[in-house]
Amino acid sequence: MSEPVKGSVRGSEPAGGSVRDLDQSASSAAYRPLPAAEEDDGGHRRFWSRRRIPAALLALVVTAGAGLLLFDVVSVRAERPGMRWRRSLADELASRPVDDTWVLAGAGAAVVVGAWLVALAVTPGLRNLLPMRRRAGEGDVRAGLDRDAAELVLRDRAMEVSGVQSVRVRVRRSRVGVRAVSHFRELDEVRSDLDTVLGDGIRELGLVRRPALSVQVRRPAKKG
Repeated sequence: MSEPVKGSVRGSEPAGGSVRDLDQSASSAAYRPLPAAEEDDGGHRRFWSRRRIPAALLALVVTAGAGLLLFDVVSVRAERPGMRWRRSLADELASRPVDDTWVLAGAGAAVVVGAWLVALAVTPGLRNLLPMRRRAGEGDVRAGLDRDAAELVLRDRAMEVSGVQSVRVRVRRSRVGVRAVSHFRELDEVRSDLDTVLGDGIRELGLVRRPALSVQVRRPAKKG
């Protein structure tokens, strides 16, 4: 684990300099990602979502549109007049210029929907599920840890540190953000303890990609 960057401490004396007396109200530092474990082969990727709802909606729209067109074609082949909405739409498309507001709006909506569908097709999804390490001999079994569960575990570990009054933990794929409030002890000491405890906690989560750790400690807000 990289050495935390020490903040200013009341009464600290830099090498070869004068003593600075600072009233510290906050202490924060960012840390590099923790080194990967030796048994981690690094080849486990994120879980892919099945996208059931978008796929069902797209299939429903395509099926409905194809059914209407097929019914209209059959009606025309049977020497019946085509549907009024199709004739009206064809007339509108033939008469309206390309720079018409409604034409541009429809084209923009089609582009947005298409880009959304492409994004769903090429991205894994399931951002709340963090892949866990798979050791040798475990076969094809894969495990994942929910972000809320990881946040709860790390929060409980942080609350065990002496001096911590409250703490908020946010777990992301690449970073764990911790904001703590300490009502006694030096803030740098509390932050150093949080660095150690949460570093061990992140390691014990067994994630494939160990996130970096960012810790901020401050005093409680003054009332009144």
